[in-house]
Amino acid sequence: MKALVTGVAGFIGSHLSHSLLKDGHAVTGVDCFTDYYPRSFKERNLKPLLTAENFHFLERPVQDLDLHSLLQTADVVFHLAAQPGVRASWGREFEIYTMNNILATQKLLDAAVGSKLHRFVYASSSSVYGDTKKLPSSEEDPICPLSPYGVSKLAGEHLARLYHVNYGVPTVSLRYFTVYGPKQRPDMAFHRFLKAVLLDEEIPLFGDGTQTRDFTFVADVISATRAAGETGAPGGVYNIGGGHRVTISEVIETISQISGKRVQLKRYDKVKGDVRHTWADTARARADLRFAPATELRDGLAEEYRWICEVYGV
Repeated sequence: MKALVTGVAGFIGSHLSHSLLKDGHAVTGVDCFTDYYPRSFKERNLKPLLTAENFHFLERPVQDLDLHSLLQTADVVFHLAAQPGVRASWGREFEIYTMNNILATQKLLDAAVGSKLHRFVYASSSSVYGDTKKLPSSEEDPICPLSPYGVSKLAGEHLARLYHVNYGVPTVSLRYFTVYGPKQRPDMAFHRFLKAVLLDEEIPLFGDGTQTRDFTFVADVISATRAAGETGAPGGVYNIGGGHRVTISEVIETISQISGKRVQLKRYDKVKGDVRHTWADTARARADLRFAPATELRDGLAEEYRWICEVYGV
């Protein structure tokens, strides 16, 4: 298989590319190194890939590429490139989300028209649901994002569906639920929590700690994403969650047990755009993708903590 992976130097993109290359597939990776977080993290992710025989890297924005030429030789597109972050997506910053999340997706889909792609996998987010009253959330439930970021990811889903319905592009959209594990972005909660505990700093806690999330270990996400590129229903949408719906307070207690350290908290008010609860109904993914998350939260946190220790030299 020849895969095009956008956002290749990011958290999920680098894991996905490593998995594909390990199994003998060819990967063309694209990343523009936006300044949302330090470039050094992405360079660390990318470095092992650059020595792979079947890997080719392009450093530029998706919308600046010769997409038609790239897609002529690709079998599957994994479109993971996006501007992340719920809290940063308000106000003037939304222009960046419009460019990197909506326009880039539209241009890539447009270039896919008339291609011979087997699948076009689009990475969406549980943020599209907003503060749903029904849990667990299924793909048929109403969607009402609470943040501009969520709106941008939902727009990408709608574009994927439109290009499937009107042009036959075999799109598959995956709604990831709070992905964690080694290589996690430095702005994400588990990374910040584990780093703070390691360095004997205060953990920033937004809200009262009783909010819940469905946490998904990155290896399980990679399995689901690769399956979507093979057997996902064209035009389909899938929830990808880990089945670990726990409170943030429970997570912090688990981190204390893993690290063997007492946790210090610094409390902040709830942030606009943060939803109260998430929980994925993954019945559709189990049926079509044979999705079966295998990593317990404690084990996944322990693995990420070991990586945090390596990154920060402790």
